[in-house]
Amino acid sequence: MHIGILGGTFDPLHFGHIRPAQTALKTLALDEIWLMPNHIPPHKDKTLVTTQDRLNMVRQTCQTLNHFTLCDLEAKRESPSYTVTSLKQLIHDYPEHTFYFLMGMDSFLSLPKWYQWKHLFTLCHLVICQRPNNPLTETDSIFPEYKKRLSTSIKPQQKSGLIYHVDVEAQPYSSTTIRQQIKQNMIDKSAMPTPVYHYIKAHHLYQ
Repeated sequence: MHIGILGGTFDPLHFGHIRPAQTALKTLALDEIWLMPNHIPPHKDKTLVTTQDRLNMVRQTCQTLNHFTLCDLEAKRESPSYTVTSLKQLIHDYPEHTFYFLMGMDSFLSLPKWYQWKHLFTLCHLVICQRPNNPLTETDSIFPEYKKRLSTSIKPQQKSGLIYHVDVEAQPYSSTTIRQQIKQNMIDKSAMPTPVYHYIKAHHLYQ
């Protein structure tokens, strides 16, 4: 199968995560999207709720979405969640699948700072989910890789090495804003899947 991987802290999970992934799922004719919450994020401070709470919110949400599955690989690891390490493990566990790693353009622009970033192209395809106004220019250090690997071939025979550009609608949501709103007792139900909203309320998270 052709599997999209979306990693993150999901602190909490919201439609700014879900809707671009749904667009990639449809645009690239992927079979599934695996949401992969991390335990020890290498590029962020620690999360505000437990790993188990974040896993529960993602699991319950995936149960309500077609073609979405929880991947708890990184959540079980007691070390920083480097993408290269995770993809190596996924390929070992599921050699029959082709993996597409989803990211925003901001993450793609910072890719040269990632651990063993060039090795990613030997493990998966990259999918850049980009809102209007593409900030990538020829002066960016990652541009040569982008130009060389950019593809429009749906479900290619090769299992890694391509870059896909998927245009997505801008989503007015961020985990930081949602947490601030919850702290002020102004939680926005429209910003997140219903299971996440109910879980936050039931467990008094982010207060």
